[in-house]
Amino acid sequence: MDFYTLSDKYIEKELGHRIKALRLGKNITQKELAEATTLSLNSIKSLESGRGKLSTLIAVLRELGALDHLDNFIPEISISPMQLAKMQGHVRKRASGERLKARVKDDPEW
Repeated sequence: MDFYTLSDKYIEKELGHRIKALRLGKNITQKELAEATTLSLNSIKSLESGRGKLSTLIAVLRELGALDHLDNFIPEISISPMQLAKMQGHVRKRASGERLKARVKDDPEW
């Protein structure tokens, strides 16, 4: 599926459908999942309709034994040994904004 061609709302609904399918595949009701995660039934319903919170998503994935799917969702960024040596132990905490500055400078419409 090419997510770049889809609207944000469609992607949210698709993620909700996938969570629901995962739950149904494990033969768990929404009520049972809500009780097992100590979330409200409305939180589970919201998540499955594409309106849930990240904290709800994490709790549900944990209960459904699917937290390992997060690595596929957003893979961990690995740093090469050369980059690590250049950083000399410094961890990047924010973006420099250089990309935006370069874009504004090069694009007269900005």
